[in-house]
Amino acid sequence: MGKSGEDLGVVAGLVRASFLVNAGYAESAREYGLTVQQGQLLCVLMGRPYGMGDLGATLGLEKSSLTGLVDRAVRRGLVRREPDPDDRRAVHVLLTEEGRELAEDFYAATCRRVDELAAGLSKPDRDRLAALLGTIVRENEAPTVFLDALQP
Repeated sequence: MGKSGEDLGVVAGLVRASFLVNAGYAESAREYGLTVQQGQLLCVLMGRPYGMGDLGATLGLEKSSLTGLVDRAVRRGLVRREPDPDDRRAVHVLLTEEGRELAEDFYAATCRRVDELAAGLSKPDRDRLAALLGTIVRENEAPTVFLDALQP
């Protein structure tokens, strides 16, 4: 069963790769004084503001867990809540300027760490891996929890 240096099957390969990615994510979070969930929140909000319902669905969190996460991020000055112009009972969560700067730094550090995982692959192999992972992500409708590239 998958000794070091042996080819892995799809399941073992994806599971082990996810552990490597999660470890890189956690290392970046520690470096920037964040929890992994706070880092995920910041990365998700880099793309656009979210309503609480959509944010919970994207992050896979129950309402009470999400509320606590957002409350802590608000207290740190990383995000703010704004009223939804279309529904006065709802709010949008968005990054503050401080939150945006931290998110961009955290995102860049995480990208470097994760990119290093594939450093031993040739350019054609990296391109093929990206294409295959893209297919898996699209076919399974994975939420956009990490951007492809920083948006200006």
